[in-house]
Amino acid sequence: MITEIGITAGDIWHYLDEKHDATLDELVRHTAQNRERVLMSLGWLAREGHVNLREDNGVYRANLTSHSH
Repeated sequence: MITEIGITAGDIWHYLDEKHDATLDELVRHTAQNRERVLMSLGWLAREGHVNLREDNGVYRANLTSHSH
């Protein structure tokens, strides 16, 4: 499962590099992965300092940190 989480994290990173910002729902649609795997991958990226996560009125959004570009 770690391999799949890492692959999804890479997909998320590339999508955010192109789009700059995305909601959790957009990332689930883009990666074609289930919500749980996307959340695990976002957690991995956040722990490594590659993404910023924020919640705005119940909508979760992510973007790459400035040093991840």
